[in-house]
Amino acid sequence: MVAKIFIDGEAGTTGLQIRQRLGGRSDIALPSIAPELRKDEAARRERLNAADIVVLCLPDQAAREAVKLIVNPAVRVIDASSAHRTAPGWVYGFPEMAPGQRQEIVEAKRLSNPGCYATGFVALVRPLVSAGIVPPDWPVSVNAVSGYSGGGRAMIEEFEDSASANFTPSRFRAYALGLGHKHIPEMGLYAGLTHPPLFTPSVGRFYNGMIVEVPLALHALPGAPRLADVRAALATAYEGEAFVRPGPEDASTLDPEALNNTNCMEFFVFGSDGHAQARLIAVLDNLGKGAAGAAVQNLNLMLGLPETAGLV
Repeated sequence: MVAKIFIDGEAGTTGLQIRQRLGGRSDIALPSIAPELRKDEAARRERLNAADIVVLCLPDQAAREAVKLIVNPAVRVIDASSAHRTAPGWVYGFPEMAPGQRQEIVEAKRLSNPGCYATGFVALVRPLVSAGIVPPDWPVSVNAVSGYSGGGRAMIEEFEDSASANFTPSRFRAYALGLGHKHIPEMGLYAGLTHPPLFTPSVGRFYNGMIVEVPLALHALPGAPRLADVRAALATAYEGEAFVRPGPEDASTLDPEALNNTNCMEFFVFGSDGHAQARLIAVLDNLGKGAAGAAVQNLNLMLGLPETAGLV
């Protein structure tokens, strides 16, 4: 049976990436909507309710409104916005996050795709909280840099369109200086923290790719864990995973674009036992494992298909 997948918002950055990853597959049909009907509520309602799975690639409020248009109880939803990431009744779409998470995704009627920054952060921190290395109330900070595609169409124009009034020649800049980034609620919740992390994001002049880093003062943590303890906890958490894996231990520099166009994430533990300090780092594609790739991985699970289908 061929599953009908309707991407609401297929013309946006994430929607285009998802469609590209699904294109050419014989096990999936991709009904579309004419450009002139994309804002026609009746036309959208018809397609939303005729699909097996709807993938929402919309701004948050538009995603909430789209969910309200779905009245067919058989329709399942993957929301790529941040509208439902901590909402009751929605499953968080990070299969590798914890034992049992895959089965929740397989059975999900409503699934929220994780944010790109949150994917890297939760991957690094949750196993350490679960292992008792980092207490849930620990004051965790996270620094990250993403390609400008993470900001959607407006930021892409800002970095690419020299004729735009918003064009910037900057090669790097920090943003969300008021510490109110929309990924913070899911970061704290799914990492198992009782306080929100101190998150300092930035954007660089490259289209996609990202680095997420969590510094830890090991000497201040209970039991003063060593680098080997941290590495072991992460390695155990992701043993046998196809997409989340340890990076080479002999790496001396890291490239945020190293895993572009894949659904992979690599994690690293650098630091000094002498100084009792660690740098936990995740490298991933903000459009891959951080967005469209993750959506396809979740879609595969929800359809009972091989999890790696259509992904590298």
